[in-house]
Amino acid sequence: MMAKGGFPGGMGNMNNMIKQAQKMQKDMMKIQEELEQREIEASAGGGAVTVVVTGKKELVSINIKPEVVDPEDVDMLQDLIMAAVNEAIRKAEEMVSGEMGKLTGGFGLPGGLF
Repeated sequence: MMAKGGFPGGMGNMNNMIKQAQKMQKDMMKIQEELEQREIEASAGGGAVTVVVTGKKELVSINIKPEVVDPEDVDMLQDLIMAAVNEAIRKAEEMVSGEMGKLTGGFGLPGGLF
């Protein structure tokens, strides 16, 4: 037999679920803020170009070894920078979705939801 209001377990169970959802949302926001402060480093060309991005996927720094700077081959330098930045962004996305996945666990919510 269904409880009054049609929710199995009654209103106490419903209130408990709402409190759990609110706590999870608060926890997710806190973790998101922490992740946004973290820095992720990636490099290309055997360390010729190294970049650092935040968990918000914002570029913080680019370090280019002087010996890789060749005015005759600017395309290679551009490719190295692009590869390093893309790798750092990919690592940042993996970190954020991995941490959010731990928190959302059995709820099946996408990491970027909050």
